[in-house]
Amino acid sequence: MFDRLEADFPAHTPRPADAPKALEGVRVIDFSHFLAGPFATMIMGDMGADVIKVESPGRGDEFRHYPPVPEETPAQGAPYVWSNRNKRSLALNLKSPEAVAVIRELIAQADVVCENFSTGVMERFGLDYASVREINPKIIYCSVSAYGREGAFKDRLGFDPIAQAESGFISMNGYSDRQGVRTLSPVVDISTAMMACNAILGALLARGRTGQGQHIEIALFDNAVLMTGYAAMQHMYTGAVPQRHGNTSPDTCPSGVFMSQDKPFYINCGNDKIFHRLAAQVLERPDLADDPVYSDRNGRMARRDEIFRLLEELFAQYPWSYWQPRMRAAQIPCGEVRNVGDALRSPEARERRLVSRVAHPVLGWIPNVRLPILYSGTPLADPQPAPAVGQHTDEVLAQVLGYDAPRIAALREAGALDAPTPRRPYPAATEVTPG
Repeated sequence: MFDRLEADFPAHTPRPADAPKALEGVRVIDFSHFLAGPFATMIMGDMGADVIKVESPGRGDEFRHYPPVPEETPAQGAPYVWSNRNKRSLALNLKSPEAVAVIRELIAQADVVCENFSTGVMERFGLDYASVREINPKIIYCSVSAYGREGAFKDRLGFDPIAQAESGFISMNGYSDRQGVRTLSPVVDISTAMMACNAILGALLARGRTGQGQHIEIALFDNAVLMTGYAAMQHMYTGAVPQRHGNTSPDTCPSGVFMSQDKPFYINCGNDKIFHRLAAQVLERPDLADDPVYSDRNGRMARRDEIFRLLEELFAQYPWSYWQPRMRAAQIPCGEVRNVGDALRSPEARERRLVSRVAHPVLGWIPNVRLPILYSGTPLADPQPAPAVGQHTDEVLAQVLGYDAPRIAALREAGALDAPTPRRPYPAATEVTPG
């Protein structure tokens, strides 16, 4: 399937076989689905934790079905594969009492539980923090939700774009002459996942000192407000609402996208010294650096349009291959404006070995984007492809809980390992129901 890409990405280089892993011996029971929760637990899996993903038999995590989904690997679409490597899938029908009993046994010997169900779901299963704490007082229990587990908004559902909208994040992005835009990348989900993982690691460290577990709450909305960055503090200092500035920065100048003779690129003159080097060493216009107005950042910001017109004229005279080495030599923060495909194949990505090929039992190999973490002493685990629904059910029951074949067969017979019976569908629009 990926033959056309084989030359683009190198094979994965295995970690040293005798190297320890940062989270070796830590077991995570992962009830999360879609993105924020699963990405958090994937980070832990990459660090060496044993992450057991609990999902419904049959369809599994709905995120599995986001396209593209190869015909050879149904329920293993690219977005799911990106966020669920280094996990084992345990398929259980939690509507079965026998399945819930299995989960309680797993939790009794686990270190972490992560869930992002709607508020109240885990309580209905008897798997909320208060109940789980009775089974395992040392458990670290992380709940990821849209607006928190308590308060007036605990029932609200939410996804990344909603959090971007309600937090003010969207209002800051785009151009001033139109509505704000969300980022196509789910940055709130990803940053929430990172925050959840950080919180879990902190709780594990605290447990090492106190011997006590604890409950962690991470809300998508809370994190989205944080993602508005220092603009939130600027507003509280001045009362001014942040405006949309497109690709330019309201705080520095010049900062934005310019067009060379052949390619667009971004420069960021974050201080006066950078601008002085740009003018004298790159543009060979020391008069700009010496100008009493242009030499000062506030002066440049006041005459932003004028400076941009001047730079656009100068940059358009030569191709990017001319400007890039000159700016690199002068230590000007700059970069070509690339599309995603170009970035994945860029010299920088290849140098950092960000993308590689990893073996896959059905497809032969699949591409993999590694975490931006390089440990010197505890290298990340070798990437194992995201699992099929229930791929490790029998393995987990046998290896972790010690169940023998007859006991596993009995669970299957009881319906604990099978998909729940679907509800009767709603009446069609043409049907008449009693009033």
